[in-house]
Order: sequence, then C-alpha cells, then structure tokens
Amino acid sequence: MQPDRRKILIVFGTRPEAIKLAPLISQMKSHTDSFEVKACFTGQHKEMVATILSFFKITPDYDLQIMRPGQTLIEIMTGILDSFSKILDDYKPDLVVVQGDTSTAFAAALVAYYKKIKIAHVEAGLRSFDLYSPFPEEGNRKLIGQIADFHFTPTENATRNLTNEGHAKGIYQVGNTVIDALYEGLRIINNDEAVYVSYFEKYFDLSKKLVLITGHRRESFGDKFIEFCDAVKTLATKYTEYNWVYPVHLNPNVQEPVRKYLSGLSNVILMEPLDYPYLIWLLKQSEFVLTDSGGIQEEAPSLGKPVLVTRDVTERQEGVEAGTAVLVGTNYTKIVKLASELIDDHSIYNKMANAVNPYGDGTSSAQIIEILRKHL
Repeated sequence: MQPDRRKILIVFGTRPEAIKLAPLISQMKSHTDSFEVKACFTGQHKEMVATILSFFKITPDYDLQIMRPGQTLIEIMTGILDSFSKILDDYKPDLVVVQGDTSTAFAAALVAYYKKIKIAHVEAGLRSFDLYSPFPEEGNRKLIGQIADFHFTPTENATRNLTNEGHAKGIYQVGNTVIDALYEGLRIINNDEAVYVSYFEKYFDLSKKLVLITGHRRESFGDKFIEFCDAVKTLATKYTEYNWVYPVHLNPNVQEPVRKYLSGLSNVILMEPLDYPYLIWLLKQSEFVLTDSGGIQEEAPSLGKPVLVTRDVTERQEGVEAGTAVLVGTNYTKIVKLASELIDDHSIYNKMANAVNPYGDGTSSAQIIEILRKHL
C-alpha cells in the first residue's frame, strides 16, 4: 500500500445500509490513489442484502455471518462485537464507516471506539426525539453520535440536531446517499425495462394507476396495524380504478393482519417482498405512496411521488416541512381522508408532487470522499 493511502473499512448488515452505502463503496474504491477500501457485511439481513450486492456488483471482503433464527437484539449486538473486533485486529483500518441507526452500525462503531479507530457516521443527526420510536434506532443513532469523528448529515435539520446536542466539529452536510443509489439504480434498470414489465404484468394490469404500500415498523404492530389495514381496505373499495400494491414484509406481525383484512380484494395486490430494483421500478410507476419506510420517504420525492407516512413521528421531518410528505400515522380517518384528497384533488396532488426534495441531489458520496481526502 502506498504510504499516503488511508485504510477504510465500510460496514453494513441490513438492506437499507447496503443500498445507501453501495454508491459510496463503489466510488471510494475507484480512488485508489487516496484509499484502500474494504467492505464488511455482518449478516444481519442475509438474503435481502445478497440481492443488493449483486445488483450493484459489490463483493464484501468480510462476512461475519452473525444471524441466527429467533435472535434477540442483545444477541445480535454481542455477535457483532465479538466478530467485528477480530476483523479490526486483522485489517487495522484508519477509519470505520457506518451508516444510519441499525444494531450493526452501533456495534461496529462501539468496537472501533474501543480500539481508538476513527468513525465516520453516514446519515448522522436524524432524531425523532422519542427514544422508543423507532426502537432501537433512535437510541442507536444518538449513541453513535457521541463517539463518531465524522458526522455526514443529510439535511439542515440533522445538522442542527447535532449542534444542539453540543457537537462542535466534524459535521458535514452532504445530502443522503440513498439518492445516489436511487439514480444509479434507475440507470441500471432503465437499460432492461422489459424485465420489470414482464414481472409485474403477471400480477396486475399495468395500464391502471397504482398506489404503492409498505409497512413493517414494530411500533405499529397489533391494533395499530389492524387500523391501517382497515383504512387500506376502505380506500381500495372506494377507488376500484386503482391498484393498491403491497409487497408484504415477512414478519408474522405484518403477514397475519394483512392477509386477514386485505386478501379478499381484487384490486389489492399482495406480493412477496421485492428486491430493490423491482421496488424502485414500482415506485417510479406509482401515483403516491403509503409507507413507514425511511428510505422511501427520501426516495419518493426525487421521483415526484407524494408520501403519506404511516408513523406518528418521523426523523425525516424535512420531507414534511418541504411538503413532499404528510404524517398520517396508522389513523384510519387521516389515511382515508388524505389519500382520497390526493386522488380527487389535482391541486393538492400537484403541490406535493412538485415540492423540492430536501434529501440531496445524488452527489453525497462524491462529497464524502472529497471531505475524507482532505481531513482524514
């Protein structure tokens, strides 16, 4: 290795992390004059991440394979702490890069801190200001913020959150790498459009307008999720000219109420979870989105798709403030009312669809690389 090159280890364990770090890994690996880059996969979401890595043509240098059936959050943490420590002893990086607020991100950052290795936190500064919503993500990201050396924030609000918490240096507002990934993903799938048309036309009529639905947050399980399903049922019955397309998360707390309340409606299309390229193709075709996904809250505005956020609070408040998203929670009345307005009132729809995306312009990875070249 050249003496002036810095050794970087980029860590991910879940599908959202893999998506958001894929463009950074690819671009950073091309800067061989400045960096030696290795990628570490913890295995927190094994099958779901494999398709992302294949799509973006990324091969991890390390695979911790920590996931076990029925594992608790504590078992995930302890598995990563032990295995990742050995990786750091082997590679001896100058910097560990983590993303977001997962158990993988927190555990990897904690091990790096114990070994006095610098930490870069991508998508830093998000806050819901409710320690248990989302859980454990809010706690994870706050704790990472206390030990990170580089805080790469996606928005002005995220930057302000960190400064309000007393962080005085190492904060760089760069936008969100999810937009980098979205643009690169769309470039790839646009070269093979027929594959996606052929896949989805087996499930529903592509000539009909569609609404994309996703939902999986644990804080909504139980009665809240039943109320959400009831709202979708009402909307699908009211607007039969629309297809309501729902790739259903595999968690039984999601599967059971969705199958019970929505499986009998011909224009509600319940699908298996979709690989990333198929999901963003579907997002591109949709009229608007009902979701509790953080990533989709960021991606949809880049495509001019209004978002109804089925959460009580969101750490992505910028979308709400910009007018690209509205918080509806799992409240039956709010969901039905606001979804109906988007369908019936073109002025309301156009106002949301044309609002400026506050999450970046697709250059976040390039900005991060330039900052690290100067300051690491």
